[in-house]
Amino acid sequence: MTMFHGMNITASALSAQRLRMDVISSNMANAETTRGEFVNGEWQPYRRKQVEFTPKSANFASFLHQAIGSSGSSNGDGVKVKQISEDDTPFKMVYDPTHVDANEEGYVEMPNVDPLREMVDLMSATRSYEANVTVFNANKSMMMKALELGK
Repeated sequence: MTMFHGMNITASALSAQRLRMDVISSNMANAETTRGEFVNGEWQPYRRKQVEFTPKSANFASFLHQAIGSSGSSNGDGVKVKQISEDDTPFKMVYDPTHVDANEEGYVEMPNVDPLREMVDLMSATRSYEANVTVFNANKSMMMKALELGK
């Protein structure tokens, strides 16, 4: 383990949470977009996207070192984005016969984005980001104190 290992782990979490906030912002911006994707000759509403995380080192050796308590990579190597997937929940049907995209019955398929849920996710991502900044600053402070010992 190097001196910067903790900072690298925290930096990976900061990058992942920043991407999560970007995806949430995109969801909020497209909460009313009825023409998000052109599929089979028809427009489909915007579909909510979500970020999935995974550990960077999810191999057998890392779990073995952790189980036996050795000094291997038992503290992990951080987090990475596994994928950005689309939410499969059905679209909301809103009655608005004057809308350009209304069907024969007057209903419009609206995106499956719930602004309240997005705000909760955004608050969670923001708090995670802030916590990781705090950890990064604490790590930096400890390194500075270690350098002062050498004076």
